Amino acid sequence: MRAADREQAIIEEAVRFFAEHGFEGQTRELAKRMGITHSAIYRYMPSKEALIERVYEHVYLSRWKADWAELITDRSRPLEERLTQFYLEYVDRVFDYHWVRIFAFSGLKSFDITSRYLTIVRDQIILPACAELRAELKLPPPAQVAVSEREAELFWGLHGRIFYLAIRRYVYGTVTPENLDPIVRDAVRAFRAGVAPVLNDIVSEASA
Repeated sequence: MRAADREQAIIEEAVRFFAEHGFEGQTRELAKRMGITHSAIYRYMPSKEALIERVYEHVYLSRWKADWAELITDRSRPLEERLTQFYLEYVDRVFDYHWVRIFAFSGLKSFDITSRYLTIVRDQIILPACAELRAELKLPPPAQVAVSEREAELFWGLHGRIFYLAIRRYVYGTVTPENLDPIVRDAVRAFRAGVAPVLNDIVSEASA
Protein backbone atom coordinates (compact mmCIF):
# COMPACT_ATOMS: atom_id res chain seq x y z
CA MET A 1 0.00 0.00 0.00
CA ARG A 2 1.29 3.47 -0.89
CA ALA A 3 2.21 5.74 2.02
CA ALA A 4 -0.63 8.17 1.25
CA ASP A 5 -3.14 5.32 1.08
CA ARG A 6 -1.87 3.83 4.34
CA GLU A 7 -2.15 7.20 6.07
CA GLN A 8 -5.71 7.64 4.82
CA ALA A 9 -6.61 4.12 5.96
CA ILE A 10 -5.31 4.90 9.45
CA ILE A 11 -7.38 8.08 9.63
CA GLU A 12 -10.56 6.38 8.43
CA GLU A 13 -10.16 3.50 10.86
CA ALA A 14 -9.36 5.96 13.67
CA VAL A 15 -12.67 7.69 12.98
CA ARG A 16 -14.54 4.41 13.43
CA PHE A 17 -12.42 3.43 16.45
CA PHE A 18 -12.85 6.70 18.35
CA ALA A 19 -16.57 6.82 17.55
CA GLU A 20 -16.96 3.43 19.23
CA HIS A 21 -14.52 3.73 22.14
CA GLY A 22 -14.04 7.43 22.71
CA PHE A 23 -10.68 9.15 22.94
CA GLU A 24 -9.56 6.96 25.82
CA GLY A 25 -9.17 4.24 23.20
CA GLN A 26 -5.48 3.38 22.84
CA THR A 27 -3.60 3.60 19.55
CA ARG A 28 -2.14 0.19 20.35
CA GLU A 29 -5.68 -1.24 20.12
CA LEU A 30 -6.26 0.70 16.92
CA ALA A 31 -3.14 -0.86 15.40
CA LYS A 32 -4.22 -4.35 16.48
CA ARG A 33 -7.63 -3.77 14.94
CA MET A 34 -5.98 -2.77 11.66
CA GLY A 35 -3.55 -5.67 11.69
CA ILE A 36 -0.49 -3.41 11.71
CA THR A 37 2.22 -2.75 14.26
CA HIS A 38 1.82 0.02 16.82
CA SER A 39 4.93 1.73 15.52
CA ALA A 40 3.43 1.80 12.02
CA ILE A 41 0.85 4.35 13.16
CA TYR A 42 3.60 6.63 14.42
CA ARG A 43 5.38 6.55 11.11
CA TYR A 44 2.47 8.60 9.81
CA MET A 45 1.30 10.41 12.95
CA PRO A 46 3.84 11.88 15.39
CA SER A 47 1.43 11.55 18.33
CA LYS A 48 -2.07 10.55 19.32
CA GLU A 49 -2.97 14.25 19.44
CA ALA A 50 -1.84 14.63 15.82
CA LEU A 51 -4.04 11.69 14.86
CA ILE A 52 -7.02 13.30 16.62
CA GLU A 53 -6.33 16.51 14.71
CA ARG A 54 -6.47 14.61 11.44
CA VAL A 55 -9.74 13.02 12.54
CA TYR A 56 -11.10 16.53 13.19
CA GLU A 57 -10.12 17.66 9.71
CA HIS A 58 -11.51 14.51 8.11
CA VAL A 59 -14.82 14.37 9.98
CA TYR A 60 -15.65 18.02 10.66
CA LEU A 61 -13.88 20.46 8.39
CA SER A 62 -14.49 18.35 5.28
CA ARG A 63 -18.25 18.37 5.88
CA TRP A 64 -18.63 22.09 6.52
CA LYS A 65 -19.86 23.88 3.40
CA ALA A 66 -18.19 27.20 2.74
CA ASP A 67 -21.32 28.60 1.10
CA TRP A 68 -23.43 28.21 4.24
CA ALA A 69 -22.17 31.57 5.48
CA GLU A 70 -23.28 33.19 2.23
CA LEU A 71 -26.64 31.44 2.41
CA ILE A 72 -27.40 32.90 5.85
CA THR A 73 -26.68 36.47 4.68
CA ASP A 74 -28.54 36.29 1.35
CA ARG A 75 -31.21 38.96 1.85
CA SER A 76 -32.92 38.19 -1.45
CA ARG A 77 -34.73 35.42 0.45
CA PRO A 78 -36.71 35.44 3.74
CA LEU A 79 -34.64 34.38 6.74
CA GLU A 80 -36.97 31.49 7.52
CA GLU A 81 -36.32 30.09 4.05
CA ARG A 82 -32.55 30.49 4.46
CA LEU A 83 -32.50 28.85 7.88
CA THR A 84 -34.65 25.99 6.64
CA GLN A 85 -32.31 25.30 3.73
CA PHE A 86 -29.27 25.50 5.99
CA TYR A 87 -30.63 23.05 8.55
CA LEU A 88 -31.89 20.62 5.92
CA GLU A 89 -28.39 20.55 4.41
CA TYR A 90 -26.75 20.48 7.85
CA VAL A 91 -28.76 17.45 8.93
CA ASP A 92 -27.91 15.71 5.68
CA ARG A 93 -24.18 16.23 6.17
CA VAL A 94 -23.63 15.84 9.91
CA PHE A 95 -26.27 13.41 11.15
CA ASP A 96 -23.83 10.53 11.02
CA TYR A 97 -22.90 7.93 13.64
CA HIS A 98 -19.19 8.74 13.62
CA TRP A 99 -19.63 12.52 13.46
CA VAL A 100 -22.04 12.73 16.37
CA ARG A 101 -20.32 10.28 18.70
CA ILE A 102 -16.86 11.79 18.19
CA PHE A 103 -18.39 15.20 18.86
CA ALA A 104 -19.90 13.94 22.13
CA PHE A 105 -16.74 12.12 23.25
CA SER A 106 -14.67 15.21 22.50
CA GLY A 107 -16.80 17.35 24.78
CA LEU A 108 -16.67 14.81 27.61
CA LYS A 109 -12.89 14.42 27.42
CA SER A 110 -12.15 18.15 27.09
CA PHE A 111 -10.58 17.84 23.65
CA ASP A 112 -11.00 21.08 21.74
CA ILE A 113 -12.72 19.51 18.74
CA THR A 114 -16.12 20.48 20.13
CA SER A 115 -15.20 24.05 21.09
CA ARG A 116 -13.39 24.72 17.80
CA TYR A 117 -16.29 23.43 15.78
CA LEU A 118 -18.87 25.40 17.76
CA THR A 119 -16.80 28.53 17.21
CA ILE A 120 -17.29 28.02 13.47
CA VAL A 121 -21.04 27.59 14.01
CA ARG A 122 -21.17 30.75 16.12
CA ASP A 123 -19.12 32.92 13.77
CA GLN A 124 -20.60 31.74 10.45
CA ILE A 125 -24.20 30.92 11.41
CA ILE A 126 -25.37 32.15 14.82
CA LEU A 127 -24.04 35.72 14.88
CA PRO A 128 -24.81 36.43 11.20
CA ALA A 129 -28.33 35.05 11.71
CA CYS A 130 -28.79 37.47 14.62
CA ALA A 131 -27.91 40.36 12.31
CA GLU A 132 -30.20 39.04 9.57
CA LEU A 133 -33.17 38.71 11.90
CA ARG A 134 -32.63 42.25 13.15
CA ALA A 135 -32.59 43.49 9.57
CA GLU A 136 -35.81 41.63 8.79
CA LEU A 137 -37.50 43.10 11.88
CA LYS A 138 -36.05 46.57 11.19
CA LEU A 139 -34.17 46.62 14.48
CA PRO A 140 -30.79 48.36 15.07
CA PRO A 141 -27.87 46.42 13.51
CA PRO A 142 -25.15 44.85 15.66
CA ALA A 143 -22.79 47.71 14.76
CA GLN A 144 -25.21 49.99 16.59
CA VAL A 145 -26.34 47.66 19.41
CA ALA A 146 -24.04 44.71 20.05
CA VAL A 147 -25.42 41.19 20.00
CA SER A 148 -25.72 39.94 23.57
CA GLU A 149 -25.29 36.38 24.79
CA ARG A 150 -29.00 36.37 25.55
CA GLU A 151 -29.80 37.20 21.94
CA ALA A 152 -27.39 34.61 20.54
CA GLU A 153 -28.98 32.00 22.81
CA LEU A 154 -32.21 32.33 20.84
CA PHE A 155 -30.45 30.88 17.81
CA TRP A 156 -28.42 28.39 19.85
CA GLY A 157 -31.78 27.13 21.10
CA LEU A 158 -32.91 26.43 17.54
CA HIS A 159 -29.58 24.82 16.70
CA GLY A 160 -29.69 22.67 19.81
CA ARG A 161 -33.27 21.60 19.19
CA ILE A 162 -32.32 20.20 15.79
CA PHE A 163 -28.99 18.70 16.84
CA TYR A 164 -30.60 16.96 19.82
CA LEU A 165 -32.27 14.64 17.32
CA ALA A 166 -28.80 13.38 16.40
CA ILE A 167 -27.86 12.93 20.06
CA ARG A 168 -31.01 10.90 20.65
CA ARG A 169 -30.35 8.76 17.60
CA TYR A 170 -26.61 8.10 17.83
CA VAL A 171 -25.74 8.56 21.52
CA TYR A 172 -28.86 7.54 23.44
CA GLY A 173 -29.99 5.03 20.83
CA THR A 174 -33.63 6.09 21.00
CA VAL A 175 -36.10 6.09 18.13
CA THR A 176 -36.26 9.25 16.02
CA PRO A 177 -38.29 9.90 12.86
CA GLU A 178 -36.68 8.41 9.77
CA ASN A 179 -37.48 11.46 7.68
CA LEU A 180 -36.26 14.55 9.52
CA ASP A 181 -37.13 17.11 6.84
CA PRO A 182 -40.60 17.97 8.23
CA ILE A 183 -39.17 18.09 11.77
CA VAL A 184 -36.55 20.60 10.65
CA ARG A 185 -39.12 22.69 8.79
CA ASP A 186 -41.42 22.71 11.82
CA ALA A 187 -38.58 23.73 14.15
CA VAL A 188 -37.51 26.69 12.00
CA ARG A 189 -41.09 27.76 11.37
CA ALA A 190 -41.96 27.69 15.09
CA PHE A 191 -38.78 29.59 15.91
CA ARG A 192 -39.43 32.32 13.36
CA ALA A 193 -43.08 32.66 14.37
CA GLY A 194 -42.28 33.22 18.03
CA VAL A 195 -38.92 34.97 18.13
CA ALA A 196 -39.90 38.52 17.07
CA PRO A 197 -41.40 39.83 20.35
CA VAL A 198 -38.61 38.29 22.40
CA LEU A 199 -35.89 39.81 20.23
CA ASN A 200 -37.65 43.18 20.29
CA ASP A 201 -37.54 43.15 24.09
CA ILE A 202 -33.87 42.09 24.19
CA VAL A 203 -32.73 44.77 21.77
CA SER A 204 -34.89 47.44 23.41
CA GLU A 205 -33.40 46.69 26.81
CA ALA A 206 -29.87 46.74 25.38
CA SER A 207 -30.55 50.07 23.67
CA ALA A 208 -31.93 51.75 26.80
